Amino acid sequence: MTTYLLKSGILLFIFYLIYRLWLENEKMFLFNRIYLLASLVFSLLIPLQLISFEPSATSKIISVQLDELAIQKNSQSFKSLAESLDLTNIILAIYVTVFLVLIIRFLLNLFSLYNKVLRSEVQFVKGEKIILINEPILPHSFWNAIFINKQEFKNDRIPSELIAHEKAHLDQKHTLDILFIEFLQIIFWFNPLVILYKRAIKLNHEFLADAVVNNQFREVTKYQSLLLEIASNKTNIILASNINYLITKKRFIMMTKKESPARIFLKVCSIGIITSLLLFVFSCKDNPEESNTKKQNKIEKSSVGIEEKSTLPDEDDTVRSLAGLEIKPEFPGGIEEFYKFVGKNYQAPEEEGLKGKVYITFIVEKDGSLSDFKVLRDIGYGTGEEAVRVLKLSPNWLPGTINNKPVRTLYSLPITIQSPD
Repeated sequence: MTTYLLKSGILLFIFYLIYRLWLENEKMFLFNRIYLLASLVFSLLIPLQLISFEPSATSKIISVQLDELAIQKNSQSFKSLAESLDLTNIILAIYVTVFLVLIIRFLLNLFSLYNKVLRSEVQFVKGEKIILINEPILPHSFWNAIFINKQEFKNDRIPSELIAHEKAHLDQKHTLDILFIEFLQIIFWFNPLVILYKRAIKLNHEFLADAVVNNQFREVTKYQSLLLEIASNKTNIILASNINYLITKKRFIMMTKKESPARIFLKVCSIGIITSLLLFVFSCKDNPEESNTKKQNKIEKSSVGIEEKSTLPDEDDTVRSLAGLEIKPEFPGGIEEFYKFVGKNYQAPEEEGLKGKVYITFIVEKDGSLSDFKVLRDIGYGTGEEAVRVLKLSPNWLPGTINNKPVRTLYSLPITIQSPD
């Protein structure tokens, strides 16, 4: 999950940066709308590697780096595992709490709009559904209706340009975009990039609606003056398309900006090339055999004097190797049970002041048995041999698979020997 969130976050940032620097100031509003929505979908799907490019390998041995297991000399305290599980539960509880709050807020906003429709007068003007609201509001639209202040509508004080603006939102189905980004914001509430996308999408909606109004009335200056008159009104409907959203200098500039077909063509082609490259880079799987060689070299070097920091396998290499697995090998009962199994059976030496790290690798074979135990580092007094003894007691695992075929999987297990507190 961490790898997925990291990759999707990187993609979201790249696509958003491209939009801000390369696309936002161009008068290509429809393409920009498609780009923003597609980049969101792309960023969330590419890390799943539904499409993948895998280098050929004659022999596949996938590498998996296990979390560190801390064992005290009494062999009864599994501190690192407990702390890890506690932290995971806390993070999950926070996520679920915020998620539920956002869901409730979203449903309340929907109910508020629905309630307005139920208790308000409805009229149809030129085929458009008009909801007449008693409260002082600016015209805004949602789903298939335009919401307008009843008194101003009866007194014929609603400019035609405002009605045309909201009608453009309805005709172009902008509500679907808003609901989509609201849904993503609820799920990925911890990612600030989603908020930036939401702002960009809503502003682009205004560009699109402004273009429709100006094409229809051909009075840009008059329309800009109208917007300035209502710019001080702070009314904002969260789920609605609202004419008062982000009335800025940039919005006025875009109304009078000249199109350059050649520049637009160049930018559209460049976006296609960049997207293809990102798809290839983030969908490409490393050669597992090559990745394993890198890991072994790093670990073996550590045993002859390299600093302790360099003894652990590189996390990025591990993630790329693990990405080749469709199903990871599994200890009976899950990985937590494996940690408990090792902790229960491992007998640390009673040598006074003995502490440090044991590093061992083993292979989960295609039949689930464990083999090829290698102690890459220990702290003496039989600590490495004891780790091998315990792993040989392990029951068979469920093997990992690629393309529904079992594969050999190399596991790396760091064990830290601690003194009792």
